Amino acid sequence: MADQHAPHAVEELCEAGLAVYARALHTGRIPSKDAARTPCLIDFGLLHPDLDDMRWLRPSTPATALPRLLRAIEDHISDERAREARLTAAVAPLIALDARLSPATEPPAITVLDGVERINSAIDRAMNDVTEEFLAIQPGGTRPPETLAEAFPRDQGILSRGCRMRTLYQHTTRHSLPVLAYFEQLDGDAEARTLDEVTDRLFVFDRTVAFIPASKDRSIALELRHPALVAYFATTFWRLWRLATPMWPQAAPQISEGGVTPRQRAIAGLLVEGHTDAEIADRLGMNIRTARVHIAKLAATLGSESRAQLGYLIGRSGLLDRAQ
Repeated sequence: MADQHAPHAVEELCEAGLAVYARALHTGRIPSKDAARTPCLIDFGLLHPDLDDMRWLRPSTPATALPRLLRAIEDHISDERAREARLTAAVAPLIALDARLSPATEPPAITVLDGVERINSAIDRAMNDVTEEFLAIQPGGTRPPETLAEAFPRDQGILSRGCRMRTLYQHTTRHSLPVLAYFEQLDGDAEARTLDEVTDRLFVFDRTVAFIPASKDRSIALELRHPALVAYFATTFWRLWRLATPMWPQAAPQISEGGVTPRQRAIAGLLVEGHTDAEIADRLGMNIRTARVHIAKLAATLGSESRAQLGYLIGRSGLLDRAQ
């Protein structure tokens, strides 16, 4: 029957073994045949033959057995560490040979950066290494002064090394006093433009490395070093840049046509596409209250009394044709 006993480690003593061992401790000894189905007790030294009568087994006290079992584990660990040392010594010459023959290891094409601290650290390294060009897309409205103050030393450091910096914002940033004051303080080749809609945040350094968000809350980002991917994002930036309106160092005037501002024309296009107020605000980087104010002004200019009528009047007015 002993062959039916499944092997196990001492720290995983089977229930049958625990029951037999407990009974042996209680009675002082048990018949040998009672432990036939639990050979683990003898293997682990928890039971041993009674020298006065070999038909019986006596238990080792737990206080005696535990230190002995722990020493067995320590001896095993020591043996494994000795094997590790021998293996390391055997492979070390091969590692040294490979290092001499192999080219330097390239950084991974795509690295997942989890956590704001890791993201900022990776961006700081890229900023320290950039030598020619820093491209940035910053979606949303105005940037908080404390955020701008934190970014200033890094951006100025890039410009001081002779690099150029190009930043693309949404139109909601055009009249942001903190952002305008920020660019006034920068000394170097820095320009900014705006668009109604831009992509999510994007940083490109020297067409060598790019950073994009990988989660909505921007707590995860991707560091991209694959040449094709970085080139794709740089090309996307410059195509958007050519469509954008200059903001700094010399802002292009925003001409109102028929009492409708460029911002309201952008809203009109999204209204015709059927977007809600919240969706329009999100895409144009403004809060929903501001979006509704623009919609109300647009409706008043076109003489609309309902949202459905507003869509019809926008189409008839030719606003979207002029916007193109």
